[in-house]
Amino acid sequence: QVQLVESGGGLVQAGGSLRLSCAASGAIGSIDPMGWYRQAPGKQRELVALINSGGSTNYADSVKGRFTISRDNAKNTVSLQMNSLKPEDTAVYYCNANIRLLWRTRGDLYWGQGTQVTVSS
Repeated sequence: QVQLVESGGGLVQAGGSLRLSCAASGAIGSIDPMGWYRQAPGKQRELVALINSGGSTNYADSVKGRFTISRDNAKNTVSLQMNSLKPEDTAVYYCNANIRLLWRTRGDLYWGQGTQVTVSS
């Protein structure tokens, strides 16, 4: 009923930039919030950034000043601009969204399939 499709991962050298995008599709009533998590090998999944429908954002301390999250409410998309990338940013990045279906009164969490980001030193 709902699908989150991510794009934009890849391999980049330290100091470089990547942009991740995620599009939600399906019987969507509303989405709040949308965001990105990441999971490095041997580590737990962690929050990277969240954005609500009003544009308020929340970032992990490790990415503040380097990553910028944005969304297009009309298109149900969220993006993550990642600058000044570091090797420790290497992880699988997952799109996450709390989506209320058209016929429901509350939302549920949905996850994308994940996209690999690798930063070489």
